[in-house]
Amino acid sequence: MAKKKKEIIHLVCEETGDYNYTLKRKAGSEKLRIKKFSPRLRKHTVHVEKKK
Repeated sequence: MAKKKKEIIHLVCEETGDYNYTLKRKAGSEKLRIKKFSPRLRKHTVHVEKKK
């Protein structure tokens, strides 16, 4: 059986554009859109997935 490879993705803050988080997940999944903490703004903002 073929194993699914994991890819490294970065979560980018929509308001500041900072790369705050990195994750490993299965390839081929739909894009993430999560509320996470932004250290620069000191509040929770929406972060979107971006490949570097």
